[in-house]
Amino acid sequence: MNANFELPWSPRYTQTGEDVAADAGGMAYYALAATIAFTVCVFSLEGNLDARQRDAYLIPTFPKQLEQTVSRIDKDRATTKPKKEEKKEEESKEKDDEKKKDDPNEPLLPKLQSKFENAQSYGLDKINFGMISSTFDAFESVFFLIIGFLPYAWDLSVTTGEKYFGWSETENEIKISLIFLLLTTVLGIVTSLPFELYSTFRIEKKHGFNKMTVGLFFADKVKSTLLSIVIGGPFVAILLTIIKMGGPFFFIYVWAFMFVFSLFMMTVYPVFIMPLFNKYEKLDDGDLKTRIYALADRLKYPLTNLFVMDGSKRSSHSNAFMFGFGKNKRIVLFDTLLTQVQDNEILGILGHELGHWKLGHTMSNFVITQLYSGAAFYFFSLCYTSQELVSAFGFNDISRPVPTIIALLLFFQTLWAPVDKILSFLLTVFSRYNEFSADKFSHELGYSEHLQSGLVKIHLENLGAMCPDPWYSMYHYSHPPLVERLSAMMTMDKMKKQT
Repeated sequence: MNANFELPWSPRYTQTGEDVAADAGGMAYYALAATIAFTVCVFSLEGNLDARQRDAYLIPTFPKQLEQTVSRIDKDRATTKPKKEEKKEEESKEKDDEKKKDDPNEPLLPKLQSKFENAQSYGLDKINFGMISSTFDAFESVFFLIIGFLPYAWDLSVTTGEKYFGWSETENEIKISLIFLLLTTVLGIVTSLPFELYSTFRIEKKHGFNKMTVGLFFADKVKSTLLSIVIGGPFVAILLTIIKMGGPFFFIYVWAFMFVFSLFMMTVYPVFIMPLFNKYEKLDDGDLKTRIYALADRLKYPLTNLFVMDGSKRSSHSNAFMFGFGKNKRIVLFDTLLTQVQDNEILGILGHELGHWKLGHTMSNFVITQLYSGAAFYFFSLCYTSQELVSAFGFNDISRPVPTIIALLLFFQTLWAPVDKILSFLLTVFSRYNEFSADKFSHELGYSEHLQSGLVKIHLENLGAMCPDPWYSMYHYSHPPLVERLSAMMTMDKMKKQT
C-alpha cells in the first residue's frame, strides 16, 4: 500500500508485483480504500452499539417497566384461573411436580428477579467476548485486504493444482476454485476455533448452559466440515459452471438453480442431516401430544410427526421449531423445554410458531430469500467481467483470466456489502413485526396468558437480556425485547375484555 496513503491503494501482494496504476479507472482507483473504509465504519457503528449494550448489562437494578409488566401477569394469573383447571391440576399435581419442577401457580416476578444478576453477568460476559471477537474479525478482514491475501491464496491454489494434479488455470478453473475454497475454509476453521472453544467451554459452561464434552465438540466440527465439503463442493462447482456457461443472462439460470437447491435442502436437511447431530424421538402418547395434534388440526397444519430433540446433550437452552416441506410438516420440542414450562405454555408457544405458518411468514421469508438471491446475481452480472474491480485487489495480471469465484467474492465483499447491510436491517425490522403478529395470533387462539408466562420462563431459564439497550436491540434483535412483547399482549387482553 502507498506509504503516504495516497490513492489508489494497492495490496502488498499482487499478481504482477506492481501497484495499481495511478491512472487506473474509477473502480480500481477507489475500491480497496472504500472497502476498508466501509469495514471500519461498520465496525465502529456496531462497536458503539455493543458498548451501549455493555453499559446496559452493568445496570444493577431490576428494570421498572419489566417489573410492572410481569407483576400484572402474576396478578392476572392469580385472579383468572378457571376452576376446572384448578381441579385438574390438583388431581395431577404429584405427576406434574415430578415431570416439571416448578409450581404452575408460582409468581413469575420473584423468579425473574432472582435471575436478574445472573442474566446481567451472562450478558456482560457475552458482549465483552463478542466485542473482542468482532475486533479480531475486523482486523483480520482489513489485514487480509492490505496484504493481498486473496490473490496470494488463488496463486497458491493454482500452483497446487498444477504441481499435484496437472490442472491449468485456464482449463481447470473450477477445480482450482475448489482448492481455493478448501484452503480458505481450513484457515477460517483454524482462526475461529479458539473463539468457539472459549465461548462454549468458558462462557457457556460458567453460566451452566454447556453440556458438551470436548469430544462431542470436535465430532460436531468434523461432521459439519465434511458436510460442507460433500454438499458445498458440488454446489459451488455447479454454480460456477452456470455462471461461466450461462451467457449474459446467467443470473436467471443461477436463480433457478438456487431455487431448486433451496427446495432440495428443505427436504434433505431435516431427514438426513439433523439426525447426524441430535437424536429425535416421537413425543410419548399423552395429553400434551393429543392437544398439539388437535391444535394442528384446528389450523389445518399438516402435522405428520411430533418429535422431542435431545437438546440437553449440548446445552440447557430451550427452544421449539417447525420444519418440513409441503404436506410433510413436523414439530420439534427440545427436551429442556418440556421440563421448564407447563403444557398450556407449550401450546401457547406452538400457537405462536404455527402463527408464523398460518400468516404466511414462512412463505414470505422464502420468497424474500429468493428475490434477494435473484437481485444479487443480477447486479453481479453487470460487473462480472470488470477487470478494474479485481485489479484493485491484486488480480492485475491482464494476461490471466479473471477467476469467477474471485469475482463473486469481491462483488459481495465490496459493491454488494452496503446493500446487504441495509437489507439485513430491514429484514430484522420485518422479523420483529412478524413476531408481534405471531404473538397476536396465539392471543386470538386463546393462549395469551400461557404464551406470556411461557416466554417469561424461557427468558429466565435462558438468562435473556432484561435491560436491552433500545438502539442495540433495534439493530440486532430479530425478536422484540421481552417487555415489549408482554406489553403488546397485555394491551390486546385489555382490549378484548372491553369488547
